[in-house]
Amino acid sequence: MTAATQYDAADPPERPVALADEADLDALVETYDTVLVEFYTEGCSVCASMEPILGIAAQESDAVVATVNPRDDPPLVDRFDVRSVPLLVVFREGEAVERVADGFQPVEDVIDLIERNQ
Repeated sequence: MTAATQYDAADPPERPVALADEADLDALVETYDTVLVEFYTEGCSVCASMEPILGIAAQESDAVVATVNPRDDPPLVDRFDVRSVPLLVVFREGEAVERVADGFQPVEDVIDLIERNQ
């Protein structure tokens, strides 16, 4: 199974999706209209504190939510100019449209970020 076929636009995931690499991220954002991706690193306590927030956002919004560790695929660091984590990036119709790199975000702010980009 290729990355391009593992996602089904008719059946979006209701939980955050763990992405393996750049190809996986590209396949996801090409499949769904609105995608929120958290760039994180292992050992980042703020990133870990975002996990329940992302779970709620996945259930309460129309966006697909995903996480990716750019250390697992270094080209992601340059492509998305990752300077700090957590970095939230909203994709709309395959394009990155907004990013937030201000540390912990409450669920209301994350849902607002998604809604203003739909």
